[in-house]
Amino acid sequence: MKYSNKEDFDKANIFGQGQANDAYAQYFIGNSFLNALTDFKAGEFPLFNVTFEPGCRNNWHIHHAEKGGGQILICTAGEGWYQEKGKAPQELKEGTVVVIPPNVKHWHGAKKDSWFSHIALEVPGEGTSNEWCEAVEDAIYNNLK
Repeated sequence: MKYSNKEDFDKANIFGQGQANDAYAQYFIGNSFLNALTDFKAGEFPLFNVTFEPGCRNNWHIHHAEKGGGQILICTAGEGWYQEKGKAPQELKEGTVVVIPPNVKHWHGAKKDSWFSHIALEVPGEGTSNEWCEAVEDAIYNNLK
């Protein structure tokens, strides 16, 4: 369901918006927010609810791994987009699960007219690292329907 109204979105976003994603803001167009769902600093498995304002998306990026690794997105509120390099964009809605294999260049974010949240989890692996790449071109993003 699309949520252009923030108040309505907040009611649907059961895992909460969290704090401004300042540490990674340079890799996003628009504002995003992180809400830690686990105590990852105490060694718990890192699990975050990521919220995107309408029109916000992250840059192309790659979750590298020598063994295991990758990322899983569980869409919880609003509507968004996911795209792997060389493939058509995939619409994201509440309940959509995206399993992103390691070493695949991709991006994800909100639709232009909807707030959007997903739970993000990094799949454990060996030799893991994240590589942030170029921004998603406005011409490509703005033509998504």
